[in-house]
Amino acid sequence: MLPVGEARPFVLDGVENVTEVAQLTGPTSPNKTDKYYVAGQDLGSMFEAKGKTWFVFGDTFGQRDPEMTGGGGGGWRSNTMAYTTDTDPTDGIALDGYIVDDTNWAKELVPAKQVDGLEITVIPTYGFSANDAMYLDYMSVKHWGVPGEWETNYSGLAKSTDDGETWQKLAKPRWPGNSNFVQVSVSNVDGVMYFWGVTHGRFGGVELMKVPEADVERQGAYRYFAGVDDDGAPRWSADMAAAQTIVEGTVGELSVVWNDYLDRWLMTATDGGAGGGGATIRESPSPWGPWSDATTLVSQSDVRASTRRTCCRITRRTTGGQSFSHCRSGAPTTSSGTGRTWSRRRPSTRLGDESDRTKEIRCVHGADG
Repeated sequence: MLPVGEARPFVLDGVENVTEVAQLTGPTSPNKTDKYYVAGQDLGSMFEAKGKTWFVFGDTFGQRDPEMTGGGGGGWRSNTMAYTTDTDPTDGIALDGYIVDDTNWAKELVPAKQVDGLEITVIPTYGFSANDAMYLDYMSVKHWGVPGEWETNYSGLAKSTDDGETWQKLAKPRWPGNSNFVQVSVSNVDGVMYFWGVTHGRFGGVELMKVPEADVERQGAYRYFAGVDDDGAPRWSADMAAAQTIVEGTVGELSVVWNDYLDRWLMTATDGGAGGGGATIRESPSPWGPWSDATTLVSQSDVRASTRRTCCRITRRTTGGQSFSHCRSGAPTTSSGTGRTWSRRRPSTRLGDESDRTKEIRCVHGADG
């Protein structure tokens, strides 16, 4: 059954006490990823499949100057993927390995032409499991533009049936490069896949579509949220042009999960507003809203000098005052790169048992090397 929270006031009240936990990737990280020829990486989207948590990275570089931030370096691959069985991020995450080639380098999964103005790279924006297969939702990037905006050819799905070792780009479904489903977050609820989407950058709002899990490869099966009826029930349309914006703003690299303890859907994202707003969090009782205003998890200035994992405390409103809650959740952070902003994210959904009035919510962040 689709979880829908009670129609009551929003429950999140703030974020405080952001501290470092551990770095995820890079030669000096606890995972020492230089053994996979990984010195720095874009993103780090997380999804669960085959009993593991998978980290899907964008542009990956094997050689980088130690003080370098943002994109660039030698040994470029457009995308790579790591995995872990570690379920306790409070002391960092121990990666079990990467999908590698015969030299033990983390290998490129979905090929890219790597020609500027044609297809400079292919970036996975989310992964998911469906029909006993693994899927990556990716965007074909034509050209990196000004920070926070890029030109894309299209977005689509790649599929693996051998536990992530090899991937096939599917001819369908695909969405235009100027659509609102270039970057997505995906959640499977009782055999229905919900896709929250944003466009080719961090300068627009969020739209929503859904499809039965069994039909995830069939373009015509997708339905787009087109508003609510007089009773507040969602309306769905086969026409993408009918899709309604459910979150206004400058949203990028989003992630949406259901949180049992808070009885809410949570959305973390990168804020692409003027000055770079960093990482934000919103809440909603339903997938389509109403969504709260954004609360800053961590600002860009907070992380400008650090790409380590962080933890923070999020305030939750209660009838008796304020309390705090444990949760294992990630959120985006940003650091300025050359020509664009590089970001990383991702929440999971698991919450701890809440018997005390004061607890802590740990926000786990990925990192460029």
